[in-house]
Amino acid sequence: MKRKTHFLCSVVLILATAARAHGDDVDDFVKKIMQQRHIPAISIAVVKDGVVVKTAGYGLANMEHNVPARPDTVYKIGSTSKQFIASGLMLLVQDGKIAVDDKVSKYLEETPASWQDITVRRLLTHTSGLAREGPAFDPYKVQPDINVIKSAYSVALLFKPGDRYEYSNLGYFTLAEIIHRVSGKPWDQFINERIFAPLGMTATRATNFFDIVANRADGYVWEMDRFTNAEHWTTVRPSGAFLSTATDMAKWEAALQSDRILKASTKAEMWTPVTLNNGQKYPYGFGWELDDFPPGNFGGDIPSIRHEGSIPGFRAAFTRFPKQNLSVIVLSNLNGAALDSIVAGIAVRYAPELMPSALKRWEESALK
Repeated sequence: MKRKTHFLCSVVLILATAARAHGDDVDDFVKKIMQQRHIPAISIAVVKDGVVVKTAGYGLANMEHNVPARPDTVYKIGSTSKQFIASGLMLLVQDGKIAVDDKVSKYLEETPASWQDITVRRLLTHTSGLAREGPAFDPYKVQPDINVIKSAYSVALLFKPGDRYEYSNLGYFTLAEIIHRVSGKPWDQFINERIFAPLGMTATRATNFFDIVANRADGYVWEMDRFTNAEHWTTVRPSGAFLSTATDMAKWEAALQSDRILKASTKAEMWTPVTLNNGQKYPYGFGWELDDFPPGNFGGDIPSIRHEGSIPGFRAAFTRFPKQNLSVIVLSNLNGAALDSIVAGIAVRYAPELMPSALKRWEESALK
């Protein structure tokens, strides 16, 4: 409770400042928070009523060479990638090749008996009972995804599938392998062909440390009152797979507001909280968190569709406010950067009506 209250206090203090401002002072706001939190670079995109109303880059994408960040600076986006794995899977559902309530064993015949009750839906919603990581996962070892998946076959499930929510990167490894087997293509190639290329997301790709990537940001760590270079993972995880830019993510947001890639019925299913075995709802859909604003609440009056991602040296946040027809995308190159308050501060500048409800929800939480 203390941690939650402290976080909400931080959000509301920023919201209180933002309430006295307007959308045209976003630059000053972001720069101030970056300075306070020692964030080298941030790139943002804001989409309001279907129009990109703001893109910007702040700070340094590379501190050693004084390279400024831009809207098209390329960042690792960590688990924000899960929405693309989930969307790739749902494209195969739209194609009639997969059903979300199919058992995983239909597509991975070699899975053990203990996985018999795991369905595709349970993988998508982190309710499968699988561990967070496969035992063979090594961020410095390039190996087939199936090797990581198979290493978990002898590991007992954490709980009966559907009993509860437990975040699992291993589950998204398994989804990617299903995409590969059903489509007959590597999962990253399939997603590029069906999502990135059609939308002109030319900078978005599977993370590769060795390729030359134009406008790539470097990742940093702030500790002991100084910056250091973040470690580089040489492996690509489907659970945190992609590089992207604020401008590319804005293109994706525009697609989400249409039926160009995903049907309305598909998105509705992806944005529905999972139902557990006991009938209770948990605020996670298919690759998206579904709590309310401010983050960490569920059942309030300001729904949000969002996901954050972390990988060494980087943190990303993608938040949609459907009632306000507003989306805020923030990408950064600081390990573990706290971005929720930055998203909130930007959001209230374009939707001031968010402020009163946010204050009310915080007061109610603080009094509990």
